Amino acid sequence: MKFIVVITISLLALLLQTQLADATGIGFDKKAYTWSSLVHILVYAPDFDSDPNLVDTIDVSVSTRGHTISPYKLVETGTHTGIFAGSVTLTGDPSLKGAKGTDRQGMNPTGLQSGNGPNDGFLPSENSDGVTVSFEYTKDQTVTSSALVQWNVGQIQWLQQNYQVNEQGVFQIIDQDMNLDPKAIDKFETNVWSDSDSGGTKITMTETGKDTGIFQGNVYFTTESHSSGEQLHVTHGDTITGEYIDSTLPYPHSPSDEIRLTATTSIGTSLLPLEQVNSSNPRITDSMGNTITTIKANQQILIEADLQNMQQKDQPFAYLVQVGDSNGITLSLSWITGKLGASQFLNLAESWSPPAPGSYTAQIFVWQSLSEPNALSLPLSTTINVQ
Repeated sequence: MKFIVVITISLLALLLQTQLADATGIGFDKKAYTWSSLVHILVYAPDFDSDPNLVDTIDVSVSTRGHTISPYKLVETGTHTGIFAGSVTLTGDPSLKGAKGTDRQGMNPTGLQSGNGPNDGFLPSENSDGVTVSFEYTKDQTVTSSALVQWNVGQIQWLQQNYQVNEQGVFQIIDQDMNLDPKAIDKFETNVWSDSDSGGTKITMTETGKDTGIFQGNVYFTTESHSSGEQLHVTHGDTITGEYIDSTLPYPHSPSDEIRLTATTSIGTSLLPLEQVNSSNPRITDSMGNTITTIKANQQILIEADLQNMQQKDQPFAYLVQVGDSNGITLSLSWITGKLGASQFLNLAESWSPPAPGSYTAQIFVWQSLSEPNALSLPLSTTINVQ
């Protein structure tokens, strides 16, 4: 019988050959696997290179908790290498998640124990398990090596922090536990929504390649249509949220546990907090809006500034004016609250009467609200000289 072995872990083979020299060793391509991983196995056994002109084979035992394939044939990676290779596919245990599956829609790994080697083996596994390879080197010496099998906590993100309307966003989920078939491209669905459409839509998350455990879904952002399929209704300034329910969690979680992960991005130009509203041109005016420089005690004046909403959405605000004397003592604090429409320009003014001649300083603050004093712009100040 002729075997063909495709070696994808030549570096590990080289390490085994270099480090173990005349010893016998068993190596894996990873230190830990998930319940449905493809497990590559190498055994360095130079004494079993019985014919330097032929590709030889050896028999090993491969097992997980409660399941064993023995004998399982490994094949020499070439003539006279003394390195024997093969792989088995872990098939998970569907009973751990039951009818609900890993995605609440019944998705589970599949496959019954079978195979003879070198690459056709299927072994059931659990969420907290191990894969063990044993090789009988002599009647008195058996070499054994194991690797962990465990679930992982998923990671999620949008590939950009900000998108524009009519642009396509990419949502990414990394979870090796959802790589249910390492020899195929897996898919599942998840939810995304916007501030403008809290119901959102479902998108398909597609694995980026066989056995990557990295899934990506595309979302097209539009202001003109309702959400459906991969199309999500948005408006400028919206926060977009993507969700992933991870139901394959490592110990000490139980198989019935799950956590909800979310990641956000935004629509429109991404502004820093102090750039959301532009405040400018602080000045002293009379009741007609004319700028004045000569001011007398007890004269009613207006402390005025220009505001512009730099966002494509409505912005609540509080416009505060604080006046202090030359000693830094606050004499007056007044405010106006309101809402700036998208890109709206507005002049605002608060009145004040200086009590006596002297030099005063007016400071202007623009906050989100009086109860949420988050600054929307840098503060302004102007000097008031009173005769």
